[in-house]
Amino acid sequence: MAKNIDRYTYRVTWSEADQEHVGLCVEFPSLSLLAENPELALKGIRQLVHDCVADMQQSDEPVPEPLSSKQFSGKFMVRVPPETHRQLTIEAAESGVSLNRLISSKLHQPRT
Repeated sequence: MAKNIDRYTYRVTWSEADQEHVGLCVEFPSLSLLAENPELALKGIRQLVHDCVADMQQSDEPVPEPLSSKQFSGKFMVRVPPETHRQLTIEAAESGVSLNRLISSKLHQPRT
C-alpha cells in the first residue's frame, strides 16, 4: 500500500448522543466509526481507512498524505481586530519581548 495507514492521525472520543465511542481520522474527516469500547473504535476506524485508501488507489484517486509526513514551516498568518493587535503589542512591549515571542508563548500555554 502506497500510504501506510499507521501514519494517519487517529482519535477516539465518546459520543454522548450515540452512547458509544467514536473512531475518527483527521486526514479523512468524512469517516467515523461507532463502537462499544475505545479499542474497537480505533480498530474499526483503522480498518475503514485501510479500505478507503485501497478503494482510492483502485480508482486512481489521490490519497491524503498523513499529517505526520508533511513538513511545516512554523509560519502562519492570523488576522485579528486592530484593537487586539494594539493590546498584544502593548503587552509585548511591557514584557520586553517581541510580539512574535509573546504570541508564540500564548499559543504554547497548556489548555485547561
